[in-house]
Amino acid sequence: MPGSSIRYFTDIVTLRDRRPSQLLLALHRSSPVPWQFAEMSESSRAEVPATGLTVVFDPGESVSTTIDIVFLHGFTGHPVRTWSDKVTAPTVGNTANDCSAEPPSKLLKQHLFSSSRHGRANPTTTVFWPRDLLPITVPCARVLTYGYDTHLRHVFGPPVNKATVYDIAWDFLVALEAERQEAPLRPVLFVAHSLGGIVVKEMLRRASSLSHRPHLCNIFRSTAGIVFFGTPHGGADPRGFLQRAAETLIKVAGIRANEQIVNALLPSSERLRELRDEFGPIAQTQGWLIHSFQEGLSVKLLNGEKVVEDASSCLHLPPIEITQHIGKDHMEMCRFPGLDDVEYRKVAATLRRVMKVVAEMPKTARIPSLSDSQRAALLASLKFDQIDARQMSIRTAHSQTCKWLLKRPEYLDWLNAIKTPQHHGLLWIRGKPGTGKSTLMKFALTSSRRTMKDRTVLSFFFNARGSHLEKSTSGMYRSLLLQLLERLPRLQTIFESLGFASWNTHIQHTWSIETLKDGFEQAVHHLGETPTICFIDALDECDEDEIRDMVKFFQRLGEFAVASGVQFHVLFASRHYPHITIDRCLSLFLEGQEGHDKDIIAYVDSELKIGHGGVHEEIRRELQEKSNGVFMWVVLVVDILNKECDRGRTGRRLQQKLREVPGDLHKLFLELLTRDGNNRDGLLLSIQWVLFARRPLKPEELYFAVISGIEPEEVSEWNSDQLPIEAIQRFILNSTKGLAETTKSKIPTVQFIHESVRDFLLKENGLKEVWPDLGDNFYGASHSKLAQCSLSYIKSEAVVKLDMDPPKDVPSPEATATLRQSVGAAFPFLAYAAQNVLSHAEAAESSGVSQRDFIRSFPITHLVQPHNLFEKFKARQHTPNVSLLYLLAEYNLSALIRALSSGQSCFEQEGERYGPPIFAGMAMQSFEAVRAMLEVQAATQPPISELLTLAECCERIDKDGYFKRDFRFSAGRGVISHAAEFGNEAFISACLVALDEDVNRASQKRTPLGYAALRGNEVAIRLLIEIYADTEARGNDGKTPLSLAAMNGHEKSIQLLLERGADIEARDKDGWTPLIWAAMNGHEKSIRLLLERGADIEAKDEGGRTPLIWATRNGHEKSTQLLLERGADIKAKDKNGQTPLIRAAMNGHEKSIQLLLERGADIQAKDKNG
Repeated sequence: MPGSSIRYFTDIVTLRDRRPSQLLLALHRSSPVPWQFAEMSESSRAEVPATGLTVVFDPGESVSTTIDIVFLHGFTGHPVRTWSDKVTAPTVGNTANDCSAEPPSKLLKQHLFSSSRHGRANPTTTVFWPRDLLPITVPCARVLTYGYDTHLRHVFGPPVNKATVYDIAWDFLVALEAERQEAPLRPVLFVAHSLGGIVVKEMLRRASSLSHRPHLCNIFRSTAGIVFFGTPHGGADPRGFLQRAAETLIKVAGIRANEQIVNALLPSSERLRELRDEFGPIAQTQGWLIHSFQEGLSVKLLNGEKVVEDASSCLHLPPIEITQHIGKDHMEMCRFPGLDDVEYRKVAATLRRVMKVVAEMPKTARIPSLSDSQRAALLASLKFDQIDARQMSIRTAHSQTCKWLLKRPEYLDWLNAIKTPQHHGLLWIRGKPGTGKSTLMKFALTSSRRTMKDRTVLSFFFNARGSHLEKSTSGMYRSLLLQLLERLPRLQTIFESLGFASWNTHIQHTWSIETLKDGFEQAVHHLGETPTICFIDALDECDEDEIRDMVKFFQRLGEFAVASGVQFHVLFASRHYPHITIDRCLSLFLEGQEGHDKDIIAYVDSELKIGHGGVHEEIRRELQEKSNGVFMWVVLVVDILNKECDRGRTGRRLQQKLREVPGDLHKLFLELLTRDGNNRDGLLLSIQWVLFARRPLKPEELYFAVISGIEPEEVSEWNSDQLPIEAIQRFILNSTKGLAETTKSKIPTVQFIHESVRDFLLKENGLKEVWPDLGDNFYGASHSKLAQCSLSYIKSEAVVKLDMDPPKDVPSPEATATLRQSVGAAFPFLAYAAQNVLSHAEAAESSGVSQRDFIRSFPITHLVQPHNLFEKFKARQHTPNVSLLYLLAEYNLSALIRALSSGQSCFEQEGERYGPPIFAGMAMQSFEAVRAMLEVQAATQPPISELLTLAECCERIDKDGYFKRDFRFSAGRGVISHAAEFGNEAFISACLVALDEDVNRASQKRTPLGYAALRGNEVAIRLLIEIYADTEARGNDGKTPLSLAAMNGHEKSIQLLLERGADIEARDKDGWTPLIWAAMNGHEKSIRLLLERGADIEAKDEGGRTPLIWATRNGHEKSTQLLLERGADIKAKDKNGQTPLIRAAMNGHEKSIQLLLERGADIQAKDKNG
């Protein structure tokens, strides 16, 4: 062994017991051969576990630690392998000989693992750069790596972790806080690959909301910045990648994935959109340094595509974010072989820049507070119509019933704080349909509010007959959070914790379920000594998956309450399904409960008005026995017997009637609906409206909806004096045979008396038993009838005669609002009919009930005026000349589009906001309608027509492209130019095939190719060039497509145009070349590309200004530096004699001035004015 290697080996033995920082620094100072250090690092690397937080380098006492740098791997990643690269080792002997020629430190800096020029290649070793390179780049940093389980596993391997991104983010936050307890305010930088970036963003969002738990919030306050490697901020699809790239391998290897993690990366992920919208303002407010490294190379298995495209791998935050490409693909972009690696030097430069920022960081950061009005606005955004409708519509318990619940051992134990650790504050009441669960819950709620003044009492009653928010956990969380914040105003500080600030409270906020859960959880965590009780009824009337997630959420809250001493209790009530197993929860089953049976007896004794005596007591006893504990059955039968008694029936006749009544609740419903043939049309139509209306109808709406179907000639203005609301309610009670009622909510609506009525009609085939002549497609037939009723009301003589134009002498918004209110009061059903007539027809057509005659004869002129009147947003209103096809496209009614087949071209321009119907569909994201229009248009052409290729295009219309709701059609431009600017490949192809437009005709300054270049729409550029669009076609301002692309910095578009022969020196009317445009706007990448293609770096415009003069004039330091590096004349003068330095000084760009002076600019230069 050569002498130098012997000495090195001795040093290794001596240094093994030192701290990592001492070992690294000693080796850095004295080692002629770094290979042995790599071997030792490899062996110690086994100490890093696959999950959890691990410190991989600590500077120790010899160097003051000034920052924590924390690494998070990505999808299917690993805390070491994600950041490790393999390099080839030289032979020991030859390496020693080679090293003698150079100082050790220089060798180390050139390449940590350089191969010998003379030796043979040895087996590879691994460079784990957070440990092997980073401590040399930033010696004062403590380096940590965090691992979490999102692996794909073999089916015979261990179970796949089911944690969500939010669980991982929380675990990461807690682990990081624990590791930083000795220095909680030390600055921290996060380095994240792929999914790790989503975890970091979610973790920081959570930490920002924990001001009441400062030890966790300190992570947020101490953050200096984030370095992202290929993070899919806009959504990426690893599941799709795996399916495309390795479908066969997956089948053979038996791999399975954590589906929740996969779904979190999909573009449609609600949380990704929310993080995208929330994270940017938070990062800007905190002044974080963001550096987003993007993939420079594509992946072969993806047919040359990147895993995360550039548009998705950055936050689009120019004030704080720098984007930069790494010349590797998605998997390799965060792996580096040594210090002199060109890609690592990019990372090293970023880290050194962060350290400069850290030196200037304040010790604390503040989460800005909201004003009272802003908090009030957020509270108001939690409210929704019918928020308490279900609870208010439930009958109050009879005075002699339900009291037994308050004495039950289960109920008493539930409220007993001493026993809370046994059940975690959870009690679940279960019972069969109609047993009176909701009545019992309302009694318990009312009793608690009356007797527990020291407790905060919250409630939510699910309602399957209500709107989406009434029957979803989103509505439940909104309601509970609103109640809690209104009753305990001190908890409203959670709004700041959720990331709300003045920038986003003036917007109508859309609450995601995760934000609602976070807010409610934080509020519960901050309850302190305020006992809180939640009553949540009718869980079976909500989606089962939502309920399972909700129960899991309350279990977690219960665990927290027990651990922290918070008094938090929840009472659930539901049918026996869904069955959800809970480890710690009290249960109470109504069947067989003595108290429940006594309630039925008490109700019968009180409400059955048939007298007393032998036979009457027998009736009471038989009724109680026959009820089988179903309270709803008892209520209905008591009503039947009372009516029979009022008709003079004897006791024996009443007993006979009772014995004739079916003991099954559903069979009782059948008898009620079929016992007489009176008003069968009204009964059927009333049931159809209650079942299939798109929202619950108000009593007056339902009345006129039914009248318009059975007596359309009677439709007239509603006079509440002649037809009071009480008469309408009696009409509803009679027409529904007592199975529907008006709720007692703030906005009364009509619903079935119990959810079991709906179950009977829909799930138990009750509709077919009552109306067998309607056939099997009751759903489609019903929607067809409702569409006809709606149109009948709209076309009624009284409505047609209405003047719906507001008076001209009153300001438009006020006049329209007044007119809307007066017309709505006089014609209660008009708003619903105008807004939903076509939707009912769509539902009918989609389910197989033809609407061809209905839609082809549809009187569009009768619909537009009332539709506009009741549409509050002017942008959504239409002109009197709007076509029916346009409306169908805008509202995504694809089935009706196919039924209409009017012969009208979907590309025909109209005077509406979006122009032609096809654009209305694209802007409103009505893609089913877009496909339908293209298919219909293709089908009308002869067999040899190229338009038949539209059918193929239909299959590729998707959500790519730039069409959004804020799009506005410009009448002076053609359809092709709009498609070129905003469309995706399939849509542009369809337009090019369908339309005979000159692609080189300029409209409003530029050609379609110009618009595509201006937007950077590469697929449009490619398609237009393929059909011979002129790459040199100029707009009115003389700009070519290449100049327009350079002006906005669209590098890929520039490259594409240059490849197709675009003139790189083309000048517009001001003499500006593409390079001048790129320099003027500071597009560094575009400048580099144009220079590489031979652009004249000294080109001058009409004023004699060069690209360098423009870059310095506008203060673009990076562009200035690049131009200088490429040889731009630093002394160039324009026609006024002004040099780049003079222009920079005139505009006060200090950094540009400094850069120019460093490069030798003449500080004494003078312009023509001296």
